[in-house]
Amino acid sequence: MESVIHFLHQNIDMVYIVILMIFLGIEIIGRVPSVLHTPLMSGANAIHGVVIIGAIIVMGKAESGNYVALVLGFLAVVLGTLNVVGGFVVTDRMLEMFKKKKQGKN
Repeated sequence: MESVIHFLHQNIDMVYIVILMIFLGIEIIGRVPSVLHTPLMSGANAIHGVVIIGAIIVMGKAESGNYVALVLGFLAVVLGTLNVVGGFVVTDRMLEMFKKKKQGKN
């Protein structure tokens, strides 16, 4: 626990930036019209692909005793993967809406 507090104390600027990014992201996404959410999800898929790669690199370079980096890297990989898969599912459903319906033989 002391190592986490020490890390936060040394990197307080990054903590403030992350907190501000969370609030800014919520405000920006909250003001986007619902028609544009699917194209934004496609962009988020690309961004989260980069997040997944970065998390894998962090986990690979972390020292064996640095459990904070390993746990955060693992969480980033899992959550980034869920977001990418969910984005593709939403995009696929949206594209299905634009396909012509097959006419049944009557």
